[in-house]
Amino acid sequence: MTTLRRRGLCNAVARGKNESRNEKLENGKKVSRSAGSKHFDRARSTFYTDGMEVKLSPELQAKLDSIAAQQGRDSASLVHEAVERLVGYDEWFIRQVEEGLAQIDRGEVLEHDEVAARMEKLIAEKQRRR
Repeated sequence: MTTLRRRGLCNAVARGKNESRNEKLENGKKVSRSAGSKHFDRARSTFYTDGMEVKLSPELQAKLDSIAAQQGRDSASLVHEAVERLVGYDEWFIRQVEEGLAQIDRGEVLEHDEVAARMEKLIAEKQRRR
């Protein structure tokens, strides 16, 4: 099992081992929720200074250890790098979507026929280069 210790922002409410399915822990107190509740309050995010534990299957742990050994690194640094890449990609993706939505708002769009014509032209150019 790999255990990572990180500091950061926790958006999830932790569940205690002895809590029922419909109880959550908020500010150290149990709060009951109805079974169909879709409560998620981003504004209630809290900072934590404790570590984060990541549990990996034995197979995944073995693969991680193998890659770490091949690269002369420890497993925790590989996991840290992977999380940084994931977060970076998600941030980039959200920026791209927001940029696209802003372009739509400004009327900077192409009709379907124009997109099809541009694609046909690109394909034809690629085929000629072969």
